[in-house]
Amino acid sequence: MKNLHDILKKENYKKVKFKITKTQHLLIKAKINGVMGNFILDTGASNSCIGFESVDLFLLEAKKSTTKASGAGATGMFTQIATRNLLQLGSWKDFDFEIIIFDLSHVNEALKQHKSKPVQGIIGADILMKGKAIVDYYNHYLYLMK
Repeated sequence: MKNLHDILKKENYKKVKFKITKTQHLLIKAKINGVMGNFILDTGASNSCIGFESVDLFLLEAKKSTTKASGAGATGMFTQIATRNLLQLGSWKDFDFEIIIFDLSHVNEALKQHKSKPVQGIIGADILMKGKAIVDYYNHYLYLMK
């Protein structure tokens, strides 16, 4: 088979490098509103999210949300939402990014127990579907359509 990168480049995909942590999480760098952060790339998370403590860091305007979050061992968690943000993963951009805000302390506590660095958030399936994502686990690249 031809080189995956060459094929996807011709199809206007953008390539973004990720790392695999000691905990087998996919760690990816992302910018929200021009501010860089560390995120878990999670194909099983329905929505992208950040922790409450990162609202000011990423210059978000948090609004009330009636949605309750669940996942990663926690359920019924209070959430907020921030709309109309700029997300950048490598050179791929989403100019109308909506992000869920909730308590990520349970995620970071689990990472800390495994001597891994904390993250500011999670990049989920909402972005992966929007970007028609292809995850190359072997070479540690995420491909997103322009």
